[in-house]
Amino acid sequence: MRHRLVFALVWTAWIGAAQEHAGQADIQLGLRLYGTNCTACHGTNGDQIQRVNLRSGEFRNATTDEELGRVIAYGVPGTAMPPHKFESRELNGIVAYIRSMRDTHGVTVGDANRGQAILAGKGGCLKCHRVRGEGSRLAPDLTDAGARRPPDELQQALVDPTAAMLPINRPVRAVTRGGQVITGRRVNEDTYSVQLLDSQERLVSLVKADLREYTIGKESPMPSYRDKLTAEEIADVLAYLLALRGM
Repeated sequence: MRHRLVFALVWTAWIGAAQEHAGQADIQLGLRLYGTNCTACHGTNGDQIQRVNLRSGEFRNATTDEELGRVIAYGVPGTAMPPHKFESRELNGIVAYIRSMRDTHGVTVGDANRGQAILAGKGGCLKCHRVRGEGSRLAPDLTDAGARRPPDELQQALVDPTAAMLPINRPVRAVTRGGQVITGRRVNEDTYSVQLLDSQERLVSLVKADLREYTIGKESPMPSYRDKLTAEEIADVLAYLLALRGM
């Protein structure tokens, strides 16, 4: 009885927070907790339990967010679903992430913690990209990648970077009237000028009328990870990218 009273008090606090703001920070927290506590049984896509599909909203014992929270907190007696001792914010995050799974556009999402390690290690992504103040500025900052691009586009960027490349991120080659060759990534452009981050990570502003040549590349300098990472590793990196919602 006391346990249920404590849960009721925690749940009241959770409902208030959820109604006020079920934001991306909650989803990011929930993604990490889901990867640690839920994937072993439910799988990364939430569809490994018979008659349960978390992504499509198919549950056996819950319909509302409140019921889903109770199932997570108490478990389901007589089944393999155990109770979990989550704090109210963690419970909020788990439910928020499960509700957000339907927005992953059919792509496979793995474990964000493993993805972070791959991005910083085997993937070598920080040699060009920057995340939360660490890494290079040669390529676009990924700190808010999950807020800027949907899951299917992020997955495509990993396996077919050229197809997923945004126009502003196309590489540029400029030649001044004096013959100086400048290559880099566009950060801004208008009718009369263009601003680049060159290969030394220096911000360069050029007036187009002063250029002898100005070419926008069509091929992404980013390599494809289709054959460099396993499908599971790509799913893990994708999970981490989706968790990046800004500072």
